[in-house]
This record gives sequence, C-alpha cells and structure tokens, in this order.
Amino acid sequence: MKVFDAHCDVLYKLWMNPNLDFENDPQLHTNLNRLKEGQGKVQLMALYIPEEVNYENRFEVALEMVNLFHEKVLSVHKEVKQVKTKKDIEKLGDDDIGVMLALEGCDAIGTSLTRLRTLFHLGVKSVGLTWNYSNAVADGILEPRGAGLSLFGRKVVEENNRFKVWTDVSHLSVKGFWDVLELAEYPIASHSNSISLCNHPRNLADDQIKALIEKDSMIGINFVPYFLSEKEQATIKDVLNHLEYICALGGENNVGFGSDFDGISSTVVGLENYSKYETLIEVLLKHYSSVQVEKFIYQNFLNHLPE
Repeated sequence: MKVFDAHCDVLYKLWMNPNLDFENDPQLHTNLNRLKEGQGKVQLMALYIPEEVNYENRFEVALEMVNLFHEKVLSVHKEVKQVKTKKDIEKLGDDDIGVMLALEGCDAIGTSLTRLRTLFHLGVKSVGLTWNYSNAVADGILEPRGAGLSLFGRKVVEENNRFKVWTDVSHLSVKGFWDVLELAEYPIASHSNSISLCNHPRNLADDQIKALIEKDSMIGINFVPYFLSEKEQATIKDVLNHLEYICALGGENNVGFGSDFDGISSTVVGLENYSKYETLIEVLLKHYSSVQVEKFIYQNFLNHLPE
C-alpha cells in the first residue's frame, strides 16, 4: 500500500547538518531507503526555521532549505519528484516518490505577502501559520496571550485560498483555529492528535475535530509520543486509539497521518522511523478493511488536495 504522510522535518535536519546523506543516513527517520521500505509515495517536507535563527534571517533560511531540497534530494535521486498537484502525483512512476513542500510557521515571511507568493512559486502547497509562539500572522498554541489571526494573518489565509494552498492549523492558538475555520477554504491539521486522549496543548479538542470534519478537512495523526499518550512510552496501540477516536467522531474520510519524523527526539515503540510504516499498515489491517486502511494511509489526504 502507498503512504501519504503530511509532515516531516527532514529538510530541517539536512540544513542543521549538511553532512547527512539523504539516501541512507541512520540519523534521518525519513531517508530515501526508509521511505522506500515504508512504501512512501507522497511526502510533505516542511520548511521549519528554528527559533534560534534571527527573525530577519528566517526567509533566507527557508530559501536555503528549498535549495537543499533541490541539490541534496531532487538532483541526486531521480526517483524523487517534486509534486504540486494531483495530476503530478498521478504521473508518478511505480518506483517514484513525490515530495511536496510545506511551510511550518509564517515567521519566515515576516509581513510580506511577496515572500509568501515566492514560496508558492517554489512549490509550497501547505502553510502552517505559526509554530508554537507568536508572529505577525497569529499566536501559536504556547503563546500565553492566545490571540487569533491578525489583519495580516487574514490576508495570508486569503492568499492561501487564492493559490489553492492548504492552511495548516497545527501549532495554532485556539482563537486562531476558529478564525481560520471561518476564513480558509482549505484548512487542515497536518500533525495533531486528540486532546481527549492525551492532554497536551498541541492536540485538538473534540469541537475542533468535529469542525474540521464538518468543513471536510483533514487531520493527520502525529507520532510524537507525548502527543499520543501520557504514559512513559507510546506504542502503535496509542496511534490506533487516536485514529479510532477521530473515526468515532465521524472522521473516517478525514483522517490520515502526519508523522513529524525528523522533528521529534523520541519515537513510538514500533514506529522508530519511516520504514516502520509497513508495521503500522500490518496492524491497521487487523482492525480495519483494506479499503479503510488505504484511505487512512493515502487516499484521504490525496482526495483533499486542493485543485
């Protein structure tokens, strides 16, 4: 079965350590060999600029990551193709892997819509408005003020709509979430879980999950252990619990996976890297039909890709 994963941070890791080899470096959860072993078909790679980068340099760093994507991934590994549309994905050969760029946090654009549009032209197809803190667009979920979209933030969402780009609410404040649901034509939560099952602020409340489902939007279950379980260790069973919970709220056609591989310091037991998607699929098939499993791991996200 093919896998569509809505979030990983491998470009951030390659930027932090340019000596890493995308093909097979064991330090990468999402290296090329592991993508192949895990049946990866479409992978969103985030442009995540760490907090320690000076604000005025963040757009430059985003461009550096795009350049790394071309020089260390696309130009070296011909089976990896940049994709921007469903048609691009449909054109992939049997052995090809499609990669789509995503922006994680609008800190990189400052207050410039021109920078945002430039990233669209470079292939960014999903825009996370914040990381955990505040920027010119909105407050993140860990910002105590908890403000929603600014006037500039509303313009960003309108540009996402115009360019047919996902507006990603993962990491966003609660007020920002509801502002986005009112304004965005293509909202998603690329890597978020249920707060009812695991009480972490990065997770979504039931009314948020239901609102995304009512908007026919996607929720990508995250593999961060402490977003999955309050126990000392998280297992694949915890991943299944969040999947089942979202399905019970009516989300069978609106749930997938956004692993957060390479953006996490610890991993789920049994899901230590991308190659373990194969194990996850085997477990899913014990609980769901093959049609349902295919939807969860691939088809749901593909169906919701803006055209």
